[in-house]
Amino acid sequence: MVGRRRARLPRLMAHRLLLDVMLGRLAGYLRMCGYDTVYALDRGVEADDTLRTIAEQEERTLVTRDVSLSQQTAKSILLREREVKDQLRELRTAGLTLELTEPTFCGRCNGSLEPRPLDNPPEYVPDEVAALWQCEECGQCFWKGSHWQRVKQTLQSL
Repeated sequence: MVGRRRARLPRLMAHRLLLDVMLGRLAGYLRMCGYDTVYALDRGVEADDTLRTIAEQEERTLVTRDVSLSQQTAKSILLREREVKDQLRELRTAGLTLELTEPTFCGRCNGSLEPRPLDNPPEYVPDEVAALWQCEECGQCFWKGSHWQRVKQTLQSL
């Protein structure tokens, strides 16, 4: 169910999200769909006041399962479901486009991804990779492997 304050997200706000501590499993999906997605615990934040401040200062839409926090936050989406797939359905209903994009945000830290040449990849990167991206913040490399396909299937099944 969508929070009472706003049934649809304004286009500008739809791309900058802040997930509260209960929604960490959603972060990777949303980042893979091209959303600038901050997860509260990645910043060591749990307090509602701090979450509201971050959402306001960074012009992010807060995504939460906390009714009270949602009601106290100007731009928020209230999720009712516990399972990630059901939460993704709720986000789609709230107006988010949930389709894979070219890798843009790091699935680990939300840093910016940049294409990386394939000539000298880290040892953990499979040989058959066609394209590689690296996070400018944490250095993690990403490619479209089996995880990419599983996320794609999950999103298509919504």
